[in-house]
Amino acid sequence: MSRYGPRPSFPGMAAALLAVSMTAAPAMVTDPTAVTVALASAVAAGRAPNCATPPAPARSVSAVPWPQQRYAPERLHPLATGAGVTVAVVDSGVDRRHPQLAGRVLGGTDLLDPGGDGTRDCVGHGTGVASIIAAVPHDGSGLRGLAPAARILPVRVSEQQVVDGQGTGRTVAPDDFARAIRWAVDHHADVVNLSVVLYADHAAVRDAVDYALARDVVVVAAVGNLHGNGDPRPYPAAYEGVLGVGAIGADGVRADFSQVGSYVDLVAPGSDVLMAAPGQGHHRAEGTSYATPFVAATAALLREYHPELSAEEVAGRLLATADPAPGNGYGAGVLNPYRAITETAGGAVARSAPVIALADDRPDPALVAQQNRRADARQRAALLATVGGLVVVCIVLVALIVPRGVRRRWRPADPS
Repeated sequence: MSRYGPRPSFPGMAAALLAVSMTAAPAMVTDPTAVTVALASAVAAGRAPNCATPPAPARSVSAVPWPQQRYAPERLHPLATGAGVTVAVVDSGVDRRHPQLAGRVLGGTDLLDPGGDGTRDCVGHGTGVASIIAAVPHDGSGLRGLAPAARILPVRVSEQQVVDGQGTGRTVAPDDFARAIRWAVDHHADVVNLSVVLYADHAAVRDAVDYALARDVVVVAAVGNLHGNGDPRPYPAAYEGVLGVGAIGADGVRADFSQVGSYVDLVAPGSDVLMAAPGQGHHRAEGTSYATPFVAATAALLREYHPELSAEEVAGRLLATADPAPGNGYGAGVLNPYRAITETAGGAVARSAPVIALADDRPDPALVAQQNRRADARQRAALLATVGGLVVVCIVLVALIVPRGVRRRWRPADPS
């Protein structure tokens, strides 16, 4: 099996856990004293602290986002909705108050602020990721998750983002990140979504990933957004058995920030992605962080529709049914949820070489009918040509044999 991300990173923080910032996201409080005082007061009161700076209100967007136009969830949901499947979102928390996440978010855990259940999101990153997976239809919204019946298990590990090119906000250490993965597995996650990146290999994180894979959990991770900075090796995406996900735009071409390397297994929408904002409303953002949940959601659909498949076989099917892509940096190709569910595909497959054409996952019916008519016409022409040839042969034979038979009065030739 092939070994199976956030805009831009911060120099000198290769060992830190990075969460992608969101376009036009509100600034975080940068005064560490204020954060420390807020945390101390909350702990003294026996509860998790509130956000130092709550996310700004967001308006609802009614237009259907381009990823949903591409993947047409209405085609998927008669087959599978992710029902009965738990997807762990190890991220900045998931705000269960959003109308499109109502009833979909379980009580999780908070490794950033002890005492929390993972449902507070101070930056909106995890809420956005969760909505790509499991947002339910709602009046006045074009957003719809690929697996709207999946359960979201929030594991809060970061409130980090980028403001004016600078990183701000807290994040857990790698050992606690590893603990977050193990916690998700121990609390019955079937799929783990890791839209966060470490740019250093940590034994504890590697062991936690192995722990998840050994327990038949699908692990999906962002490959990072530092293509312009030399594509530093991203973890956990680079670990064996993890599905590493890159980003494409609406044109199907790899986003310029999406990293390139052997750790890229496939790509999914990651530019101008619409998602839920904390509380209510929506916002748009970009990054491999947001491509990752499209793959995690498809894994959830597969785990419902094909419960007999192991985690390794689910990953193999996702790769085997990916659409061809137009160059390097796409891994096996572009995620195609409908093909992943409906086509007969093998289990684990090796990372495929890039091919040169981007397939349309919904061919034009008129074109298909035209091609079928042409094929039928070719078959009829071939049949007529064959029959015509046989007739000519028969005429030639008759022309040769009948006159000779008449001359002999149909007596056999004299053998002497």
